[in-house]
Formats: sequence, C-alpha cells, structure tokens
Amino acid sequence: MGWASEELASIDLGDTRRDRRAIHLIERLAEHPTASIPGACNGWAETQAAYRFLGSERYDWLDILEPHRQCTQRRMAAYPVVLCLQDTTELDFNGQTIKGLGPLSYEAQRGMYLHPTYAVTPEREPLGVLDAWMWAREPKDADGQRPGGPESVRWKEGYERVADLARELPDTRLVYVADREADILDLMVRARDLATPADWLLRAKHNRALPGGEGQKLWGRVLDTEPLGEVRFTVPPGRGRTARTVRQELYAQRVSLSDRRQGHLEVTGVIAREIEAPKGVKPIEWRLLTNRRADTLEAVVELIEWYRARWEIELLFLVLKEGCRVEALQLGTVERLERAFALFLVVGWRIARLMRLGRTVPDLEASLLLEPEEWQAAYILAKKPVPKQPPRLNDVLRLIARQGGFLGRKGDGEPGVKTIWLGLQRIRDVAAGIKFARESHDL
Repeated sequence: MGWASEELASIDLGDTRRDRRAIHLIERLAEHPTASIPGACNGWAETQAAYRFLGSERYDWLDILEPHRQCTQRRMAAYPVVLCLQDTTELDFNGQTIKGLGPLSYEAQRGMYLHPTYAVTPEREPLGVLDAWMWAREPKDADGQRPGGPESVRWKEGYERVADLARELPDTRLVYVADREADILDLMVRARDLATPADWLLRAKHNRALPGGEGQKLWGRVLDTEPLGEVRFTVPPGRGRTARTVRQELYAQRVSLSDRRQGHLEVTGVIAREIEAPKGVKPIEWRLLTNRRADTLEAVVELIEWYRARWEIELLFLVLKEGCRVEALQLGTVERLERAFALFLVVGWRIARLMRLGRTVPDLEASLLLEPEEWQAAYILAKKPVPKQPPRLNDVLRLIARQGGFLGRKGDGEPGVKTIWLGLQRIRDVAAGIKFARESHDL
C-alpha cells in the first residue's frame, strides 16, 4: 500500500470510485508536483477524470482533507507538546479567467487567500494540516468598505478549533502559534473564557497601555526588568541574506492588561533583542505575548524556540507556490481550486515532512516514508549499488536531492525542500519503471 492510500484510507466521498480517484490523483500530483494537471496525469482520459473529480459538486474540499486531518490528529496524540501554527498567504491568479476571484493587497490584483492550521512538533517535525480557511475578498463598496465582515475573525476561530481539539487530546498540550496579525484582544479574552484548554503564543503588534492610569506601556514595563540571559541560534541563508549566528538578550514580565470588559487579562510579555548584530544588518527583535508563565531563562528560551518553529508554515507556503505551482492552476472556478488545494496541502506536507525527518531522525529506515521502488530508484540514478535492506532515510534524501541540484559538498549542510521536490520528480519516473517491470515479471 502506498503512502497516499494509507493517508487517505478513511476517505468517503460517497462513492468508492471517487475515493479511488482522489487517492490516485494525489499520487500523480506528488509524483510531478511542478507539472500542470495534464502534465501530471497519464494521458487524456486520466486528465479528463481529474478535471471531473475537481469539478464535482457532490463533495467539497473539506471532505477531501478530512482523512488527512484524522491521520494528523492520531500523529499528534503521540507527543506531549504540539505547536498549531496559523498564517495567511495570498494566492495570485491575476490575469486568469477564474470565476469567483477577488482583490488581493492591491485592489486591481485578483486571487484568493489560504489560511491553514499546521501541526508540527517543537522539533519541527510536520504532523499535518488540521484545517484551513479559503476565501476570496469582496470588492470594496462606494464608501471604501469591504463587505463580509472582518477577516481577523479567522484568527479567533482558529484558536477555538485548536481549543476544541485540545479537549480530545488530554495527554498532548497544544500551543497556538501565530504572527502579528493574531495580536487580537478578543482572541486572548476568548482563550481565558474557555479556561485556556490550549496555550497561545503570539508575536505582538501593539504596545498596549497598562491599567492604572499612569501612562506606562506594556513593553516599557518588560524592559524595566533585568534580562534573564541570552539565547543563540543560527539564521539560515535566504534571499539577500547569508547564514549567521544570532545572540538575543531575553526579557520577560507577567503583566495585567485591560480586557475592555471591566476586567483584566493576565499575560506574559517577552522581548528577545539581538545584541552585537553585524554592521549594516538590522538586529532581530521579537516581542511575544503568551498565556504561559515564563519566570526562568529555560522557560523563555522554550517560547523562543516555539516561535522560531513558526517558519515551518512559511516553508509549507513555499512548497505550495514554488514546488507545486498552485498559482498556475487553471481550473475555471474558485470551488475547483479549493478542491485542488486540499490535495496539494497533503502533497506539500509530505515533502516538508521528508525533509525534516531526514534532518532530525536521519537513522530512520527509508522504507517507513518511501516506497521500495522510490529509494531503490535513488541509488540507481546515483549509479550506486542498491542495498538489499532499506537504507537510512537521510542517505536516500541526499541522493534524491542531488537529482534536484543539491551538490552535497562538505560545507553544504543538509538539502532543502526545493532540491528534494525537484529530485522526487526524477525519482518517481524511475520508480514507476521499476514497479512496472516487477508487475510485468509477476504476470
């Protein structure tokens, strides 16, 4: 049984043929993530079947994602702490004739928005996508207002869904982690009123006034304390940025905020301020809010590490946009796009998971995540002897990444998502040939 069959084993779209089609289509998209749907399918008949599947109104994208969500929840139950990351990304379809698109950051742009909840461990192992919001904005009216209500409500609803799941996983502590857009007082108050079944950790956007009428602000109070110590970590290379070591001085203070309901809200404010940044480089400073107490250096460092893990959802967006090229989909309607996104969310999760496990659990057997033909194909393409027993996952991923442009030199470190997804395309073609040859031999 392949990985897609296992991940979507509980799928129920009302017809076993549609269930099989969903599994087959996700396998095709995973084999050729950068290809168009016709390019990923094997022939015109299969392409037509894929378009019929995505165009059907008998089910929606939530039905497609549901079996993956169930698997994600089971994986979460095996860990004492799971981070539930949320963020929003724009999907730009400007210039395409797709029914139902709306304006993006600029009113003239056309596209839609994706806002998933992504579960990862504190060690950054991706466990899966728990849910998502997908929507297109309404154009502004004559008064410059946008119908449909504030989009910020999704952050509050996102916490509520994580809190509901926390009750189903009593042995796993869930932590809702989000960036500045989630710095919403209503979200924090709602968490308090729910007795905070899930923790929350937000990057702050506002410098709120503290109760008492003395004019003191939140972050001034935090900086009035003595630093608890320092944390060090390495910032990886990025666009226009080289890798470097960062030293941050850490401050934390428990404070009381007004809840604007004649009451108070107890939170911890954390400031992580870079010291001795290189000349000409903007120092990295984070201001975080959380419901958790953090009275020691170890507790604050843990919060910093949890916030740094938020990068994993950015990595998922990178896979979707650059690896799976979802913004190149031409499916005619927003509803069809949503069904395709549900499939690609699972594909993107698998690619990111392979990369992370290859780094964090390098000695894991490759057969636990890759089919035999896949890891065998990696050795064949590298012109290396094929092992008789399943090799280490890290060894196989480095061979796969070399097919995607990873050089594997001494100072190159571990391969990234991009070289892995590019390499997987070549690997899957050879793996399909190996599988066909074996099945033909059995006949």
